[in-house]
Amino acid sequence: MNSDALRIVRGWGGQVEVEGPIDGFAAGVLKRAGFMTFPTLYGQWVRLPFDMGRAWENEHASWAADLLLAARYPVELDPSLRPATGTPTPPAPAPQRSRTAMTAQAPPRPHR
Repeated sequence: MNSDALRIVRGWGGQVEVEGPIDGFAAGVLKRAGFMTFPTLYGQWVRLPFDMGRAWENEHASWAADLLLAARYPVELDPSLRPATGTPTPPAPAPQRSRTAMTAQAPPRPHR
């Protein structure tokens, strides 16, 4: 892993892109967060899809930063990319079923 930070920024054209040394694992994490990779003459261009709306871009950019930080990558997130409502949280787990709900029950009676 390189000690240079990955920078998630909003580029000159308004697109959200990643700058810095991106290895295979970081590329996989970014892909999971919705980023796309395009080859260029000087390496690769990693960015979010265009025209998805600022809220969507901010959520995915901050999620990518959180994932990369959890994987111990040094990350700099442009302050303008922070979501307004905070980082999205995963859904709550399904409630546990009681033992009585798992027992066999009589079939429903037909309606007449």
